[in-house]
Amino acid sequence: MKSLAIIGRILFALPFGIIGLNHFLMTNVFLGMMSSFIPGGAFTVLFTGVLLILASISIILNKFVKITCFSLAGLLLIFITTIHIPGLFTVNAELALVELLKDTALMGGALMIAVHLDAQKVKNTKE
Repeated sequence: MKSLAIIGRILFALPFGIIGLNHFLMTNVFLGMMSSFIPGGAFTVLFTGVLLILASISIILNKFVKITCFSLAGLLLIFITTIHIPGLFTVNAELALVELLKDTALMGGALMIAVHLDAQKVKNTKE
């Protein structure tokens, strides 16, 4: 079971790393998705890419996973409220809905990993 948990953790983290790299390779696409009230322009896109890559590395290396997953869930909530929900009222509403559902599922996964690891540590300290 432990090896399955490791594989699951890595499979969960990899997309964040790839999406983070895409923030650098496809900056203009991400700029087009940003709402007009989000400050920073390209800096915000690149900074977010760095955060996603660092989160991916942290989860894969199993270092600071609890705080990383809670932070990642918060970042995904920001994406949902500032990018995807406003996107539902644009011409690309179908894409915004898919992105909203994806980020909601990833946020749930991040919360589950953080809580599971915390519960597992508490269990191990009682033994």
